[in-house]
Amino acid sequence: MSNVPSAWTNLSWKTRFSMSILSFGMKLSFRSDGSINRRLLNFFDIKAPPSSKPTNGVKSSDFTLDPSRNLWFRLYIPTTNGDDNAFNIPLIFYFHGGGFVLAQANSIGSDNICRRLAKQLNSAVISINYRNTPEHKYPSQIEDGFDVLSFIDNNTNFQGFPNSVNLINCFIAGDSAGGNLAHHVATKASENEFKNLKIIGVIAIQPFFGGQERTEAESRVVGAPFINVQGTDLLWRMFLPEGADRDHPAANVFGPKSKDISGLKFPATIVIVGGFDPLQDWQKRYYEGLKKAGKEAYLIEYPNAFHAFYSIPELEEASLFIDEVREFMKRQCVKRFD
Repeated sequence: MSNVPSAWTNLSWKTRFSMSILSFGMKLSFRSDGSINRRLLNFFDIKAPPSSKPTNGVKSSDFTLDPSRNLWFRLYIPTTNGDDNAFNIPLIFYFHGGGFVLAQANSIGSDNICRRLAKQLNSAVISINYRNTPEHKYPSQIEDGFDVLSFIDNNTNFQGFPNSVNLINCFIAGDSAGGNLAHHVATKASENEFKNLKIIGVIAIQPFFGGQERTEAESRVVGAPFINVQGTDLLWRMFLPEGADRDHPAANVFGPKSKDISGLKFPATIVIVGGFDPLQDWQKRYYEGLKKAGKEAYLIEYPNAFHAFYSIPELEEASLFIDEVREFMKRQCVKRFD
């Protein structure tokens, strides 16, 4: 396999340049002792403000839950002619990617993705600003995510939350590291009872999973954009508890140390995989693990897609991805009334 997919080489030079600069900034910010130069990293991490007035059919606003841990979320609402859409739109809880290290809910990349999801899926989106590692290791991020779900479950009448949202049609989604968090928060949600929320689906977009073993794809897909084995090893050391290896359940969710989820009412899950992603074998094992546990799961593969392809609207696969997720959400919403 060629190390660089045509989907990457065919991108506009502006897109490749901007994404390469961000990747370079992230690598430059890593210190040899495993810490992060946050000041330098933030220089490359451009932020986008919320927009109370509709922009391209979506408006957004920020809400703070706990200033002491910088726990807040950005709410995206699709609009038509400046008004909220009709009643009964789904709600997506979203976890951004970035290796648990990079980005926040207001990072321009995260903001762009959530705006696209809100508009093209006709859904409200809550983008969760969870704490970053290595300053805050696992399970801080899962705790932050679950606390936001609990807040919405108990506080749907706060100013700015639209009546158009149907809380019985909720999804948990995330890309890359956010896909990992989506799984763990969905697991925690399956172990608890909500008063109003009904989580009916998980959208795992090239989720970041791993293990001690070196998979075939990790050895074969070398030189692909954004991600490599050396980088993922470093991210796991930053994220996992001190002394843990990559078979920790936070990384290897169906590995030798994982817990059995067959008895949980885990939501239906769609898993998005790219053929030029070194993580693809772990993502397929995740799908297989869900099926083995008796859960409803769907695997969607794009052979020419690299890691983070979904963030680039000019790619054909990015549009196909939106279509697949839309159909998945429709199926799950309809099933509730079958």
